Amino acid sequence: MSERHPPTLRTPKGWGRTWRYIILIVLGALFLLPVFWMVSSALKPPYVIFASPPVWWPSEPQWSNFKEALTALPFGRFALNTLFVAVFSILGHLLSCSVVAYGFARLKAPGSKFFFLLMLTTLMLPYPVTMVPLFIIYSRLGWVNSFLPLTLPAFFGQPFYIFLLRQSFRQIPKDLEDAAVMDGANTFQVLRHIILPLARPALATVTIFTFQGAWNDFLAPLIFLHDQSKYTLTLGLSFFRGGYATNWAYLMAASLVVSLPVIVVFFLAQRQFIEGLAVGHK
Repeated sequence: MSERHPPTLRTPKGWGRTWRYIILIVLGALFLLPVFWMVSSALKPPYVIFASPPVWWPSEPQWSNFKEALTALPFGRFALNTLFVAVFSILGHLLSCSVVAYGFARLKAPGSKFFFLLMLTTLMLPYPVTMVPLFIIYSRLGWVNSFLPLTLPAFFGQPFYIFLLRQSFRQIPKDLEDAAVMDGANTFQVLRHIILPLARPALATVTIFTFQGAWNDFLAPLIFLHDQSKYTLTLGLSFFRGGYATNWAYLMAASLVVSLPVIVVFFLAQRQFIEGLAVGHK
């Protein structure tokens, strides 16, 4: 029997693999270029950011830009407000979407397919279409200038997350549920002890998407929050942009710090995030 040797640069497979790596490295560098520019701009004096020819890295990094940017405004308070909105949004989506998705995936009811398709059609409605009606409803309820418009809708589900969890639940063998029912478990016990533990990748995906959406949301807090003490981080960043001038160094420094939690959460749950998306599209 002939021994198999790994492909080298002299073989077609070796050249093909090398070119794939080169293309991936070039594309990765292009995607990281804006991040590098943001870091570089955060360390530059204001007059160097738009210098011509461009200065890719400052000769004397201004590390004080981070301290001055984060102390110019109460970013600690903004961070707590954003974290409050993100935590309750995650809790609401996990509770509501899990229950609704399990109903669509397992429970047989008349018209369930129709209502599932009806729910999916709401994905075609952009947020600006519902923005004005929601503001009218929340203002009449007296919820404007509070966190309720930003957190309470999560407890009523989100169509994309329901679809994602439904697809994940349908991949779980039905025999496990039947065995639990024979042991005396009711519907909620089956969901709690059988379905949810086996659907952790999909739940992690919902958590990451919800956290990212709440952390980066700008339009909804801009509409519903009026007091500065209730502002989120995205609204705090807008203070660096004035009508006549923008402090780009401070804005880049603060934006870099604000974006770090999302990046950290993604890398910590990257494996489950990818598994959840793969299962959700089967």
